[in-house]
Order: sequence, then C-alpha cells, then structure tokens
Amino acid sequence: MSTLSQTTQSNERAYWGGIFAMTLCVFVLIASECMPVSLLTPIAHDLGVTEGLAGQGIAISGALAVLTSLSLTRIAGNMNRKTLLLGMTALMAASGLLIAFASSYLVYMVGRALIGIAIGGFWSMSAATAIRLVPQHQVSRALAIFNGGNALATVVAAPLGSYLGATIGWRGAFLCLVPVAMIAFIWQCFSLPMMENDRAAQGTVLRLFRQPVVRVGLLACGLFFMGQFALFTYVRPFLETVTQVSASGLSLILLTIGIAGFIGTLIIAAFLNARFYQTLMAIPLLMAIIAGVLILTGHSVWIVALLLGLWGLLATAAPTGWWTWLARTLPEDAEAGGGLMVAVIQLSIALGSTAGGMVFDNVGWQSTFGMSAILLLSAVVLTFFTARKR
Repeated sequence: MSTLSQTTQSNERAYWGGIFAMTLCVFVLIASECMPVSLLTPIAHDLGVTEGLAGQGIAISGALAVLTSLSLTRIAGNMNRKTLLLGMTALMAASGLLIAFASSYLVYMVGRALIGIAIGGFWSMSAATAIRLVPQHQVSRALAIFNGGNALATVVAAPLGSYLGATIGWRGAFLCLVPVAMIAFIWQCFSLPMMENDRAAQGTVLRLFRQPVVRVGLLACGLFFMGQFALFTYVRPFLETVTQVSASGLSLILLTIGIAGFIGTLIIAAFLNARFYQTLMAIPLLMAIIAGVLILTGHSVWIVALLLGLWGLLATAAPTGWWTWLARTLPEDAEAGGGLMVAVIQLSIALGSTAGGMVFDNVGWQSTFGMSAILLLSAVVLTFFTARKR
C-alpha cells in the first residue's frame, strides 16, 4: 500500500494548522502573481522598458507554472513532500527579493519565472496534500479554504499593490510580500507533518488521459474555465462602454465581485458534500443563464451589478469543486493529476480570453457573452457525462 493510502486511511487527525499555513502561502503566491497588473507603469519606467515588455512578466510566470506542473512529479521523485512545499515557499520569498532589488529587466524576469515555478509546483500538489492532511470527508473543506486564500488575494492584490506602489514604490510593494512568505515558511515548518513519498514516477502525467473519466472530466473543466474567462476578461470594457458606469461605480462592482467570490469559497463545501455532481453542473448552468441575461439587461447598472456579484460567487467557488473532483477521482494519483489540472486550467484561461477578445473586437460584446454561455452549457453536458463515467 502506498504512503498516500496509509496517510489517508490511518491518519484521522486533521492538520488544520497545516491547511491554514498553506492558505497563507496561496495568498502570497496569488498576490505576487497579480501585483504587477497595478504596477506595470512604474515597473516599466524604472527598468527602462515598455509596459508591454513589463507585462511579459505575467506571461512568463504563467508559462513556467504550466511547465512545472507537468514535470514536477517526475523531477521530485521520492522527495519528502513537506520538504518540497517548503522549497516552493522559499522560492516564493526569493522571487520577491529578486524583483524588489532587480537592477535590470532580465533580473526582473528571472524573479517572475521563479514565482511561476512556485505557483505551478504548489497548486499541482494542493489536492494530494489536502488528502494527506485531513480525512476524506473534509478534503472539499480543506480545498475550499485554499481557494479562499486565492479569492482574498485576487480581491486585494491589485488595489493593495496600487496603494503600496504610490506610497513606498513598486519595489517596496514586492518587498512587503517577503516577510509574509517567511511567516508562511516558518508556520509550515511547525504545522505540516512529514509526508514521505514512496511511489516511483510512473511515466508522464499525460498517461492519466488513458482513463475515460479523466479525459471527459478535464475537458468539462477546461470548457468551464474557457467560458468563464471568455466573458470575465472583458467585464471592465463592458461596464465602461455598455453599462457606462463611473470610475467609482466600476471599482464598487469589481469589489462586489471579489467579496461575493470570497463568500462563495466559504459556502461551497457544504453544497459539494451534499450534492457533488449536481453542484458541479449547477454552477456553469447558472453562469450561462447570467451571461444570457446580461445580453438583455446590459444597460441597467443595478441589474448588472447584482448579476456580476452572483457570477463572482459562483465562478470563484467553482475551482474548489474541480479540485475536489480530482481528489475523489485520482486519490492515489492526485499529485500527477494536479499537475495536469493546472496545465488544463492555464491553457483554458488563455484560450478563452484570447477567443473572447477576438470576438469582442470583431463581432461585438453580445457575441462574446453568447460564446461564453455556449461554452458553459457545454461544460454542463460534459460534467453530466463525467458523473455517468464515474
């Protein structure tokens, strides 16, 4: 029997301290990933490059996250997973230091590459680690807590980065993340148990596609994220040009989306435990309905604000559902499956936002929202078939 099985079956103790320490890690990771969005102008000016080149720091972190997620299981081998998680946390702190003291654009990009490696490594191990830290019936709750750190960072990263950039400079903003990463490192040292890994790598993560339930499930997951980001990427221009909200109204609606998303991560576990696949299907179905109603009511500020708040609640909670699906479907291969999941999600986000942008520019916003609804409805259908195969 593998170490993972032994841990899951024999360890009824729940290491919630480890879960919350990792959630702090998630917060710093996502804040580090998103912070350049609000700091591109001063970064570009200080490093002597264009804003477009400075923005490539976001692209390189995403690319390295995908590469790391697909290769980590083979590279790490039998390394103790606690040691590996601590290494990723240390890499995150090193990234913050490199970026804060970057003397050139190249050093800045190296720092962004390091955060990409940490993101890919951490998320690919998240489901497998949750299985080791808590009993099976509490895995969805643990993953919801992880995703809560993600949601909170998404809400505060951009405005916090903008504020810190204006008060202490963009370098100071990144430097502020380093002590938080160090706290997360120390907390994990004391709260995580030793997690030996005695399973030899069994080929690449792509071998999991041999299982029909994995193929269909990951396709459903990919269609969901494509549909989500085909619409959500262009919410701001929609609000500015169609709904015609003011600058303060825009900020308030975006904040509402973020707060609703955080609430969604707090309540999703109860729905998943009660009706798992029904919940996975209901989320994209409701989001598709919202996309359709937005086409009809896009000029009404209050209706749009209410609908986007509901969208935020559903969309931010959904990743918890898919990570729980992974933990239930591949309990003995959750680490390799996690790597594959990260790659699928990142690719789907890129495809959805790109396709949405092309349609938005060339056809119109209604077509973009309609395409989003079609993709989300396709995710509902494939999730149904996933449940049948499971």
